[in-house]
Amino acid sequence: MKILVTGVGGPTPRSFVRAVKLKKEEFSEPLQFIGVDCNPLAYGLYDKELFDRSYLVPRADEPNYWSSINRIVEGDKVDAAIILPEVEVLEWAKNSGKLRRQIKTHLPGFPLAEALINKHRLHEQLSGTALVPSFHRITPGSYSYREIVEEVGEPFWVRSTEGSSGLGSLKIESEEALNQWLSINTGVEEFIATEYLPGRNLACKMLYFGGELKRTACAERVNYIMAKVAPSGITGNTSFGRLVNEPNLITLSEEALNSVSSETGTGLNGIFTVDYKEDRSGKPKITEINIRHVAFTSSMAAGGANLPADTLKAMINGNDHAMERIDYQYPEGLIFLRDVDSEPIVMAESALIKEVNN
Repeated sequence: MKILVTGVGGPTPRSFVRAVKLKKEEFSEPLQFIGVDCNPLAYGLYDKELFDRSYLVPRADEPNYWSSINRIVEGDKVDAAIILPEVEVLEWAKNSGKLRRQIKTHLPGFPLAEALINKHRLHEQLSGTALVPSFHRITPGSYSYREIVEEVGEPFWVRSTEGSSGLGSLKIESEEALNQWLSINTGVEEFIATEYLPGRNLACKMLYFGGELKRTACAERVNYIMAKVAPSGITGNTSFGRLVNEPNLITLSEEALNSVSSETGTGLNGIFTVDYKEDRSGKPKITEINIRHVAFTSSMAAGGANLPADTLKAMINGNDHAMERIDYQYPEGLIFLRDVDSEPIVMAESALIKEVNN
């Protein structure tokens, strides 16, 4: 069984494959992974432990992207594709009909994906509910600091409306700081300011097939890899986190996804990672909804919630309709540790090495 994986220069596709390999004995036939990326320096293109073959392809927004993908799909007789960078999720959701060979994919409908990927549009879709914090869209060169503060308070959090890895993110405490931050981030065309949420940073993964929720799992992000290089301290790549059981997050995530699904007239299919921050009273509020797995997915798999393997097995076997729903539960006190180019470590938080007292 030959599986195409896109965007292998990023940590998430490699994390996905690493998680599947933890369960390789559960697949009826051997799996071969074919990695593609648009960057010749992409680490995953040369990771022979994860990928059996690798190819350099154009960017998803370039005219010859699909001709390159089709050459690989046809030449290697690809059976299924795992699409992970959000720009490619959008491209495949909109234009998968350009494939010349029928293969299995697991993608959200394009109208839903398009609504979720823009953080301001997502907040607009959920405005009037308690699911999102107060927010205000900022267009560089045309904004009023006073109006922002009146709407979201001070301090507030600002970030790009699109993109990952904490793009354009910073805690703003003055008009001068905002002006300087916008002038530094000249490549960002639109920002969103939101109420500052000081509580836990949580994620809820929701796996849907054909409109039915099949798997859920939750985690807490605590620290980030190379956090010191980002002014916000957030790089989008978690170094330390907790595997948590949060039934309330699942309920809230279902409510949010059902709402956007209804608004866009698009059924729920795909994997969604709903991100939350808690407000001052500990109430979780949605900050974004990713239309893909996230980088610590193999850490969750190591803790027992192997959504990548669940996804691929259902895709290959075509039996997603028969899947019973599982809300993954972890033993209490589990944490995960991650580092660049290293296997994740899952352990009890109580086992962390303590300082020696002389």
